[in-house]
Amino acid sequence: MSEFQLKNSTYHTSGEVYALGQQAPDFVLTATDFSEVSLDDYKGKALILNIFPSIDTSICFSSCDKFNALANEEIPVLCISKDLPFALKRVEEQNQFKNVRFLSDYRDNFFGELYGLTIIDGPLRGLLAREVIVLDSEHFIMYQDYVTNISDLPQCELAIDIMNELKEGVRNE
Repeated sequence: MSEFQLKNSTYHTSGEVYALGQQAPDFVLTATDFSEVSLDDYKGKALILNIFPSIDTSICFSSCDKFNALANEEIPVLCISKDLPFALKRVEEQNQFKNVRFLSDYRDNFFGELYGLTIIDGPLRGLLAREVIVLDSEHFIMYQDYVTNISDLPQCELAIDIMNELKEGVRNE
């Protein structure tokens, strides 16, 4: 179980976050068009997982907005939450998000449980904790930013820098 802070209180997730160097487990999530998307769909590609509680909060929206501004077609960013695909599509269209892909874990909690990020107590119970994970082209975890104060933004720029290093072959995989 991992811990995080919200307004001076400590809350918990359903499991431990994965460690650097570990293989990321495959998942199936729902896109804004209700198609299913899996990690295997990105076989051979490095990517960023931006995981957050709800798109309708300012911090969560800001992380998606920041990644949208920093990413491009060569840097896939998957923005993952428990929000319904309808809500994610609304935000995507209203804000013209073109460089990130919104995915939902609303159906069966599979992703949250698999990655140990389902919040199990407190006012955000049932949502996902905030974490950014960078995966190399073989989907090994090269960087993670588990945000222990859920009101803080993750280090989006650092995740993009690491992705650029992976693309250039600078980072040891």
